[in-house]
This record gives sequence, C-alpha cells and structure tokens, in this order.
Amino acid sequence: MEEMNTRVLRITEAKDNAIFVYEEIENKLLGWVHVFGKYLIELEYAEIGGLDIDCNARRQGIGLKLMGKCEIGAIENGYQEIKLRLGEQRKEAHKFYKKIGCDKIKSQQLFLLKL
Repeated sequence: MEEMNTRVLRITEAKDNAIFVYEEIENKLLGWVHVFGKYLIELEYAEIGGLDIDCNARRQGIGLKLMGKCEIGAIENGYQEIKLRLGEQRKEAHKFYKKIGCDKIKSQQLFLLKL
C-alpha cells in the first residue's frame, strides 16, 4: 500500500498527469482514472494509464463521467487525442470504449525486458 501511495503522489505532482475519482456521498470510492501526457519524437498525445470502476457500480455512467474529465484535461493541455491500451481478453471494456466513440486502431504485443 505504501508503494501505491508513493506512486499516486508522484503522479499527482507530475505535469500533464491527473487522477480523477468518483465517490459516493459517504466518500466511498466507486471509480478512478489516470491520464497522462505522452511525448514521442513523432507525436504527442494523452494516454489513459488506468480506469477502474467498482464492480457493483458499473453501467451507471461513472466511466463516461471520468472519461469526460480526461477529455477536458487533455484539451486544456493542448492534446488532440487520447489513446488507451486494452488486453484482448477485456471484451466488456472494448464494448464500453466503442460505445463512447473510441476506434480500435491496431493490435499489438507487449514485450518486457526485466532489469
């Protein structure tokens, strides 16, 4: 838990990074999204680092509201697009992103080099 708190602090202090949360009146966390700026030689864009909605709160518009916050933040920071990456097995998430207007642009594999 301490490692996660450290990462959250680093994210919230970094320029072009934001975490948006959705809470109930009783301060129960129902969802969160992390969006960050990505700078490459060829282009720059905003990217979703993660979006998670409590399993008992899905299909209530929370994900849509959180993504709306990301869109506003990305526009305010001068980005023209938001990208996100999903595993092929996340079929319900694929449906959600298509429903809110995202287009699948490619499939890819992820490789890891442990250090």
